Amino acid sequence: MRSISQRAYKFNWENRGFISGDHIHLASSSMPSFPILQRSSEEKILYSDRLTLERQKLTVCPIIDGEEHLRLLNFQHNFITRIQNISNLQRLIFLDLYDNQIEEISGLSTLRSLRVLLLGKNRIKQISNLENLKSLDVLDLHGNQITKIENVSHLCDLRVLNLARNLLSHVDNLNGLDSLTELNLRHNQITFVRDVDNLPCLQRLFLSFNNISTFESVCCLADSSSLSDITFDGNPIAQESWYKHTILQNMMQLRQLDMKRVTEEERRMASVVAKKEEEKKRESHKQSLLKEKKRLTINNVARKWDLQQHRIPNIAPNQDRKVSDSSQDPSQLHGSTVSAFPEETGSLDSGLTNDLQGLSVTDTHLVEVDGDTLSLYGSGALESLDRNWSVQTAGMVTTVSFTFIEFDEIVQVLPKLKIKFPNSLHLKFKETNLVMLQQFNALAQLRRVDQLTIDPQGNPVVNFTLWKYYVLFRLSHFSMQKINGTEVTQNDMIMAERLFGILAHVASSELPQYRMISILGDARKKQFRYLLETKGKKPGLVNEENNDSKRLVGENTNRAMLNYTTRDFYNERLEEIKEKKKFCKMYMEDLVKEATEINMKNEALQKLWPQMFIELVRDAVIEIRNKNSYMKLCLQQITDQN
Repeated sequence: MRSISQRAYKFNWENRGFISGDHIHLASSSMPSFPILQRSSEEKILYSDRLTLERQKLTVCPIIDGEEHLRLLNFQHNFITRIQNISNLQRLIFLDLYDNQIEEISGLSTLRSLRVLLLGKNRIKQISNLENLKSLDVLDLHGNQITKIENVSHLCDLRVLNLARNLLSHVDNLNGLDSLTELNLRHNQITFVRDVDNLPCLQRLFLSFNNISTFESVCCLADSSSLSDITFDGNPIAQESWYKHTILQNMMQLRQLDMKRVTEEERRMASVVAKKEEEKKRESHKQSLLKEKKRLTINNVARKWDLQQHRIPNIAPNQDRKVSDSSQDPSQLHGSTVSAFPEETGSLDSGLTNDLQGLSVTDTHLVEVDGDTLSLYGSGALESLDRNWSVQTAGMVTTVSFTFIEFDEIVQVLPKLKIKFPNSLHLKFKETNLVMLQQFNALAQLRRVDQLTIDPQGNPVVNFTLWKYYVLFRLSHFSMQKINGTEVTQNDMIMAERLFGILAHVASSELPQYRMISILGDARKKQFRYLLETKGKKPGLVNEENNDSKRLVGENTNRAMLNYTTRDFYNERLEEIKEKKKFCKMYMEDLVKEATEINMKNEALQKLWPQMFIELVRDAVIEIRNKNSYMKLCLQQITDQN
């Protein structure tokens, strides 16, 4: 399609008169391949400045002598393959070679006055050899095979450029076209546009029927202050719901969009929608940053965990560990490098990409509440259970997930979990070092557990064939519904009882009463003591009641004997026992030493006592031998004491 400006330019010339090719005689020349153009003197006078050779079945340009005054030359609708034999027409202003078979722009270097060059519907593959045509006003190259815009930056007077129906995939190299007012790029394969904002006079841009799908690919248009008319119809972007509002919001100076006048109401609506889109974009930006922060934090937690487990050497902290979580998308946390979300990379704007690249996270634990799930990553996350959780948030939590936390540390906070999140029914464990069946005993202190998920990653206990049956047996009072996503059946419960029932019976029957009481909780202590009370009962009734009570509570009591002591608690108790043993030993040693000394003193006294007794009797007899002297001495002693 030829542009409006080109048609108007051609019309002005045609109004000056028309001469058909029927009035022209082409004679043979000394060069057999080139005919010679001959016109009568009258024709030259009548149509001195123009010549039309359209539809003459020409395969070459004829030799045109004596016509140096020509200003318009028309070769439309022929079969010309090469531009030649016109270098002498240096006054030529308008050259029309539309609908020929030209493959290369050439032979124009002497036409310095040329202002309109129409080469539409040819076979041209490259824009070239226009260096001397600095006065060009209109350049029409539509309907060719051009793949790249090039070699036009020197055309500072060019006002109209038509490159419609070519093979362009992108738009750039437009710098220097300071007078360009109309650019036609319809029916190409364009995916993005650049440099258009550097065209100070551009008013009309036609981009219909290309492959433009996002506004970001043509965002330079928003910086153009002169653009007033633009078309995007036939592009994927024009099918988007946000298309019109986005274009109008970013290009406020537009008067026409897709050949339709833009109304003030449309501008107002575009402004409203654009504000909402901006808010949505900011929120998306924020969420993307939070997702990335979450991913980085999880990597930190995972790396610290691996170091603790001696899985990896102590390497640089910026090396990420790939966290593969089959039950969780890495895009869920508030606290985790840009490659985390490859499916979104193409849609990220440069600002968000820069923010993500500059994001640095040093956190080594993470706490997240997502819907009804509380996720804890790293041992430091357990401290969050001491927070003042709102009643609404705590009440919504039904699933608690533990990742990269030692199970023994989790055991210590289970009482808090029971109080803080009373509605928690589903527990998940991943990378928690669940290594033996006894550890499941610790879960019995919770209020209720309907589902239990033990991820094989970092929990070797799941390699035991009977671990699920042990869980069902030990936690039978919870009436568990699912384990690792599999429904629990009545047959599973029966099998669990058959496998481990005798174990609980042996555990309870072999322990002394004081040991059982120390293990049981307060409620079960009362039950157990009740079983032992027989005072005030008839022997027959007591035995009968005891049997009934044992049937009611004996099973739970037996299971209660299967408890779990964490390693830290065991070590503390061990240290306490050692201290007590040390104290007892020292105390006994002191007692033995003291007893030994007493015994030695007693033996010495037995040896000295006879002689001591004789001396005592002797001294007493001597003292009272003179009664008066003895009495005076006694009185004197009393007086001295007073």
